[in-house]
Amino acid sequence: MAKTYVNLYSQIINLKNLILAWRKARKGKTKKVYVIEFEANLRENLLKLQSELKNQSYKPEPLKTFILRDPKTRKISKSAFPDRVVHHALIRIIESIFDKCFIYDSCANRIGKGNLFAIKRFEKFVNKVSRNGKINGWFNNNQIKGYCLKADIKHYFQEVNHEILISIIKRKIKDDKLIGLIKKIVVNGQNKIGVGMPLGNLTSQFFANVYLNELDYFVKHVLKAKYYIRYVDDFVILHSSKEQLKKWKTEIDRFLREELKLELHSEKSKIISLSKGIDFVGFRNFWNFRLLRKRNIRKMLVRIEQFKEGNLSKEKLSESFQGWNAYAKWANSFKLRINIIRNLFH
Repeated sequence: MAKTYVNLYSQIINLKNLILAWRKARKGKTKKVYVIEFEANLRENLLKLQSELKNQSYKPEPLKTFILRDPKTRKISKSAFPDRVVHHALIRIIESIFDKCFIYDSCANRIGKGNLFAIKRFEKFVNKVSRNGKINGWFNNNQIKGYCLKADIKHYFQEVNHEILISIIKRKIKDDKLIGLIKKIVVNGQNKIGVGMPLGNLTSQFFANVYLNELDYFVKHVLKAKYYIRYVDDFVILHSSKEQLKKWKTEIDRFLREELKLELHSEKSKIISLSKGIDFVGFRNFWNFRLLRKRNIRKMLVRIEQFKEGNLSKEKLSESFQGWNAYAKWANSFKLRINIIRNLFH
């Protein structure tokens, strides 16, 4: 019988936990006005939060929503700072409970995982599937064997079903007060009644993994797919047989529709030969090298133009370039990065 947890709510509202949550919530944002205002009366604000949580009168503030085009259009929702403290307080207590249940190759928003981890796993899986593509000990890209189901879940964050999410959480947590808090947080960002989570919340990122852990177990333990990696709502499965991947794709779409009220994105879920390179976690991945997506290059070039036109400060450009450069280093991009640097000074 799976282990369940009770009496967690008292740990979440403990003042020490709220202080640690505040420190996490403020990280990298100490100069923001909303952080400065909260910290002007820090003790009073933390005690107020604790009191509201203790008597269960806590109610999240309405989300602030804005549209981000980077490059595709996304609706980002931001919680008020006190609510972010509550989110961190919640996740600090329940994260380890669920994380130990996640599969090894669930890569997003987990300690020790991330983009680079996913890329390395993908490389390893390509080498496993493509063993027959070796010629005299070396791979010939045109003769790489194997295929990849590259899939995307349609409108994932907008379509997460609250009733299903709560039922999944209840398998592990038997604490009515904690479940009540989670419901308040989830409902605050719903797309329509009983559906949706806000893109941008810490809790949404965490619950995204909890929800799709159901898919992970189906793929790994029912379909027995060996080479599977998921990064939020994007996932890949590698196999030597194209026909096997076609069957799995059909079964996965059925499972998502029947069990999670989701569906695969028809245009973005395709079976591709490994020799053609696979778009995954921001790169086009081949067996022996990887390329940056063109949109990631364009994004940096646009920032440079904004700087040259006087619409972006030197500090903001430097911050953007450092982040982009660190990311671009994961690809075979030495010449590209040199050209970008030259572009900065011309």
